[in-house]
Amino acid sequence: MRGADVSSALSGRDVRSPRLHTMQMQRDLFSHMAWADALIFRAACACPPAEHDPVIREKVHHIHLVQRAFLHLWTRTPFVLSPASEFSDLAALEKWAREYHAELHSFVEAIGDRALDEIVPIPWAEEILKQMGVDSPAPVTLGTTMLQVAMHSGYHRGQVNLRLRELGSTPPLTDFIAWHWMGRPAPAWDPP
Repeated sequence: MRGADVSSALSGRDVRSPRLHTMQMQRDLFSHMAWADALIFRAACACPPAEHDPVIREKVHHIHLVQRAFLHLWTRTPFVLSPASEFSDLAALEKWAREYHAELHSFVEAIGDRALDEIVPIPWAEEILKQMGVDSPAPVTLGTTMLQVAMHSGYHRGQVNLRLRELGSTPPLTDFIAWHWMGRPAPAWDPP
């Protein structure tokens, strides 16, 4: 994309961005997300203090709670809020995450590029925006919400990595570009 094309694309107000949202890009983002999530679990499980660390547990739970909330929003299925206290340890959270990634994969494989332009109402958007002094949310598309899930997960994985470092561990490299450099590996989950 040339410089003028980039600036006009960045300043556009149309909520649909077919150049940014393609199913192949979403598949890549979600494949990376599964790989990175698995790395975080392996690193946390290899760090004994992480098992009972409330910061690690809260962040890991939050990542996967939000991922699930959006999947249920996209599939229009009821969502049951599972509090962190329902999970006895990191292995239980990892099992929950693995199940989510299998469900997400099935959903992503069943939709096409056109679905990415569908407007997705987000029930909790108004509540969040009111805290920021905004009255009502602008419409967002399925593609935008999918990108949000990948970015939100990456943000909080960074927080988990920081905490792992504070606990004396060496956190894994989970960058999207590193995943590509490594040949886009599948997630290496710990055996159940």
